Amino acid sequence: MSFLKNLFTSKPKYVHVEPGGEEFEVPGGQTILEAALAQNIPYPHDCTVGTCGSCKTLLTEGRVRALNDFGYTLSQDELAAGYILACQALPKDEITRVKLENPATEGVEPEDFEGRVAATEPLTHDIVKLTVALDRPLHYIAGQYANIKVPQVGRERHYSFAQPPLKDGRDEVSFFVRKIPGGAFTEALFAGEYDCQALVVNAPQGHFHLRQGDGPMLCIAGGSGLAPVLALLEAARKNRVQRDCVFLFGARTQADLYCLDRIREVEQGWKGRFEFHPVLSEEPEDSGWAGKRGLVTEHVAASLPDADWSRVQGYMCGPPPMIDAGIHAMVELGTPLPQIYHDKFTDESHGAKHENA
Repeated sequence: MSFLKNLFTSKPKYVHVEPGGEEFEVPGGQTILEAALAQNIPYPHDCTVGTCGSCKTLLTEGRVRALNDFGYTLSQDELAAGYILACQALPKDEITRVKLENPATEGVEPEDFEGRVAATEPLTHDIVKLTVALDRPLHYIAGQYANIKVPQVGRERHYSFAQPPLKDGRDEVSFFVRKIPGGAFTEALFAGEYDCQALVVNAPQGHFHLRQGDGPMLCIAGGSGLAPVLALLEAARKNRVQRDCVFLFGARTQADLYCLDRIREVEQGWKGRFEFHPVLSEEPEDSGWAGKRGLVTEHVAASLPDADWSRVQGYMCGPPPMIDAGIHAMVELGTPLPQIYHDKFTDESHGAKHENA
């Protein structure tokens, strides 16, 4: 009888977290993230539905079952290295050991701010600069993002700050917003229907920011993914960071290039070698364009021809296929995965973090 009782009684499951050393029990049916938050254990997170990647975690011991496919948010290289999403992971073994990709102690805690649309400025045919006035100064780290909610639209939109932070905080913040045909938010925004619109800004969010290091930096951005990369670079220039840096920006045609004056200012004031290379994928052959062509990630290897890729840090923001290809290219060249930082920008069809719908 005792044998049958033991057979059908599931043993408690525990998760041990590094680098903090916390250990907690995960009740049946709860994910690692749910159990951690229920027990007041700090764990990086935002969306909680497996799309933003904030809870990306390295599984070092044990097995987990995924509620939803990790491969939607994580690249094949990350999956192969053992990364999981804590918000979608159910432990299968008595002891599971994990290592946090982004410790929850970075930066400041997010808060709700009352905001109002102060201005919209066209940057390209499908990207505008959205400026929001806030009820009080907001502090954030260059590279982070905000959750924005317009009452009549309902679901939050998520946009990265397009400016570096100020010491005393910013009471006006800007974002680069890409138009999505049929998007409930962007159609109205581009039509001018949100002038002076009241909204709620929850920020700061995210763990994309410049890390310490003395090796070269490779930055890759596409479309509205320019916002966090440009903010990161402007903050680094202001702080007199002295490192070699190559910045690849992917666009379709010359008409899709923007903020070139701000990028030139970064280049002129950068402490160290700085190269900026726009890469155009659909530029007409007879246009006279003398720059790089093709997919932006096809130029990764040539961007730092003499580099020791084990010392390179990667910073990438843009659409998921670009991010996945960029990660794979850098890993193939010898860059360790933990030295590649990224933010995937998706549209409403993905339901993920940085969607511009």
